[in-house]
Amino acid sequence: MRILVALAAILLAGSASAQPRPGPAFADATATHVPTAAELHALDAVFGDFDGDGDLDVALAVENGANRLYINVGKGKLRWVEGALGRTVHDNEHVRAADFNRDGLLDLVFVAEDGVHHQLFLGQPGGRFQDVSDRLPARSEGNGLAVGDVNGDKLPDIVVGNSAEGGGVARNFLWLNDPKRPGHFVDTSKNLPTPAGDEAQGVVLVDIDKDGDLDMVIANQSPTNRLLLNDGKGRFTDATARLGTSVPTQTREVHTLDANRDGRPDILFLNITSNAGQYDRDPQARLLIQQGDGTFRDETKARLPAHTFSVWGGQVIDFDHDSAPDIVVGAIQVPGFVPMQLRAWRNDGKGSFTDVTLTAMPNSVVGRHWSMAVGDLDGDKRDDLLAGAWGTQALLLLTDRAAVQAARPRLKLGQQEP
Repeated sequence: MRILVALAAILLAGSASAQPRPGPAFADATATHVPTAAELHALDAVFGDFDGDGDLDVALAVENGANRLYINVGKGKLRWVEGALGRTVHDNEHVRAADFNRDGLLDLVFVAEDGVHHQLFLGQPGGRFQDVSDRLPARSEGNGLAVGDVNGDKLPDIVVGNSAEGGGVARNFLWLNDPKRPGHFVDTSKNLPTPAGDEAQGVVLVDIDKDGDLDMVIANQSPTNRLLLNDGKGRFTDATARLGTSVPTQTREVHTLDANRDGRPDILFLNITSNAGQYDRDPQARLLIQQGDGTFRDETKARLPAHTFSVWGGQVIDFDHDSAPDIVVGAIQVPGFVPMQLRAWRNDGKGSFTDVTLTAMPNSVVGRHWSMAVGDLDGDKRDDLLAGAWGTQALLLLTDRAAVQAARPRLKLGQQEP
């Protein structure tokens, strides 16, 4: 009897090991769902229902080109509406969407770097836009962008993170939405401490201290990242000391997430070694875990996969649908600026991440990936991901694998599935 039980156990173990490896969490829908633009510098994207038909569309911030509007024609398939956001070429870096003028339609704000010409478009019925960029208070060498109600008046405000690579001293902008004229802005940058020498690349607004207002985390390429706390009226104080001591980084993006699900926001900094030059600083992404006293501790070594590639952009997304935030990062090898496969880091539910790229990502998602947008683009009630890219095709990853497969042309005899 014991022999039979042992034999059954061996057979069951063998059967389990013979099971096929689960398919990727995403299906690569780029070829069938995204307009082909293999050399476009699509540095950022935002999802929103811009044409009012009930599904999510996409706005792209394009470096050295005109910004693009992609309308969703169904199930996440995108159509380019050429000229919808103007035809003027700018060095666009980031885009955000909000109803700035309180008319029930989504508007768009873009920031530009070298061109120093930021843009504001007010949404019109049917997915059209009106350029009202002259309403923005100032120009700058902008890199970071965040939108949110920082003073509690229920109107979205704008934060622009600035750098000064062309010379001079950078100062970040805080533009409050004018309640008397929604969609017009008042420059209150004096309420935003920006130490001399800061070179901002990313900004996020989040209630860090859980007091009901939006605080600010700023990703700097130098000298250090910043934490600013809000008094509830849009006046900020520097609380960077709470971030603790960290290694010198050249940070390009910042994201917040409750990594260990303790109810407190943690901070993820995405870094590069140099701006596509030689090896300079450590490009390892850093994860700062918030402690009970409101300070942060760098727990990168224990919680994140080690890597030497540089990251210009990424996103927080629950790609395994277990209610714990996972992370997707764009990997580029520097020196060389070499395109690499998009990376997937799975959360174990307690804030420790494992690289599961081989099982979560299609092997086709190779490029120079930049900032990313997350949302349910194909209507299956699960988040999808669009990854911007520099000089390589922007990628669309959907969770509805069957729909993507159905949209592909039938393979001819002798061809293999990618």
